[in-house]
Amino acid sequence: MKSIIKITALFAILAFSSSTALAQKFAYVDSEYILSQMPAYKSAQTQLNEISKQWQAEVDEKFAEIDKLYKQYQAEKVLLTKDMQTKRENEIIEKERAAKQFQNDKFGYEGELFKKRSELVKPIQDKVYEAINKVAKSNGLDFIFDKSGDMLMLVSNPKYDRSDEVLEELGVVPSKDGNDNNLPPGAKDYDDDDLPPR
Repeated sequence: MKSIIKITALFAILAFSSSTALAQKFAYVDSEYILSQMPAYKSAQTQLNEISKQWQAEVDEKFAEIDKLYKQYQAEKVLLTKDMQTKRENEIIEKERAAKQFQNDKFGYEGELFKKRSELVKPIQDKVYEAINKVAKSNGLDFIFDKSGDMLMLVSNPKYDRSDEVLEELGVVPSKDGNDNNLPPGAKDYDDDDLPPR
């Protein structure tokens, strides 16, 4: 008798939770698309690319100098005393260590480029997040997924895409570039008629 009551209670809980799950409203956004439409983000990316190129040129210059010193050392090695050889080797090793440290300081995890990216891009991402929250509240949505994130969306009905609403909330007018539905080339745009019946 107790097991029948437990089974009945379990079915009641499952029925209730599945009906509430069906009542939940969801949508998705494409954060890469949203960011690509924002002039501030494009400007930040341009700035980061310029800084990165400048630092990479400095890194390349340092390693080119080390390579030149090494080749010069190899050519003159037979003419040098053991002490002079050791001194030159140590100079080259020290320059290489300094170049690698410079490279790590600029491009390493939590290096200057990482900090600069955080400084320039994080405020923009925060604005996008706030706009997504406003769109969710104004549409009574329980969930908003990010199409460009790690979550794989095999099929996405454009009627659930709130990306343009988020851009509108941000005051950005999306440019369509001739691609009216924002789908990648070759992707199928599903209308309600294409979806299987519920």
